[in-house]
Amino acid sequence: MTTTKKDLALRVADEVGVKKQLAYEVVDSLFNAMRDSLIRGDRIEIRGFGVLGVKNTKPKPAARNPRTGEIVYVPARKKSYFKAGVLIKEELHKPRSPDEAQSPEEEKSDAAEGAGSQERESA
Repeated sequence: MTTTKKDLALRVADEVGVKKQLAYEVVDSLFNAMRDSLIRGDRIEIRGFGVLGVKNTKPKPAARNPRTGEIVYVPARKKSYFKAGVLIKEELHKPRSPDEAQSPEEEKSDAAEGAGSQERESA
């Protein structure tokens, strides 16, 4: 499932008890401020959530195009990253119960694979 900026704003409006439009403006301005900080190259640390930042990559003078095998030059650039905080890591690393073992997307792909293998077996 994907959570959008609108979803976040609606949740803020419900939890804080403000109008939806005000919550959307607050969430939007927060993301704009975060984007501006990252563009400047600043590091954003949010306790209990994680760290967002920008790293410089090294140039790669002899990278290879996997499709053609041609050697190409890849210049140095900036790359964004997110490092999850302790609370998120703890939740993600908890053992899951059998009921939670597969996400709905995984179940759909498993069902599609199963249907394909049944067709191959009957042929």
